[in-house]
Amino acid sequence: MSNGKRKGKGNVKNGNKYLSWAYSEAAHFAIRFSPEIQRFYQRKALKTNIPVAYKTVAHKLARACYHIMRNKVPFDVAKAFG
Repeated sequence: MSNGKRKGKGNVKNGNKYLSWAYSEAAHFAIRFSPEIQRFYQRKALKTNIPVAYKTVAHKLARACYHIMRNKVPFDVAKAFG
């Protein structure tokens, strides 16, 4: 408790932890093997910090996967990370 407010109860249990892990792994490999994604990650890491940059890449990959499955279109790096 601080100032009558509870702290540390954000959205820790929000979403599927296994899916989150899978997208984090995908982000790790995407950063290693895709120059466009690596450039985006480096820019984001300079502005914030490394864990936030990793999670941002994972979130972008998750959104791209949803778009691919919904619209049945191929993955476009420029559209996702441009």
